[in-house]
Amino acid sequence: MSDRSADALHDDWLDAALVADGREHRDRYLADDGFTARVAAALPPPDTVPAWRRPALIALWTAAGIGAAMALPGALTDVAREVYRVVGGHPVAPSELFAGIALLGSLALGGAAWALRED
Repeated sequence: MSDRSADALHDDWLDAALVADGREHRDRYLADDGFTARVAAALPPPDTVPAWRRPALIALWTAAGIGAAMALPGALTDVAREVYRVVGGHPVAPSELFAGIALLGSLALGGAAWALRED
């Protein structure tokens, strides 16, 4: 690794945080004298699905999609017209826009806080 790439690595805050977190967990490592490797080697191999399963699923979903499209030929255009009639015919006030944006913003911030929490 060149000096330039090493400097770039240490300048990145995310890489530094990951290295620090790795150091913390390395200090808590417990030597098990190969116990984990022996247990993993003794586990049975994972079950495999038959080779015909994937093509059969593709064929069944294709048939279901074609059947639904033939059974409901005008459903997509009917739904699109009704959505346009309801949404397009509804006047939107600035307060409703602000409330919608505030709701989406609070959901996004709440999701970010949940994803970034430290357990």
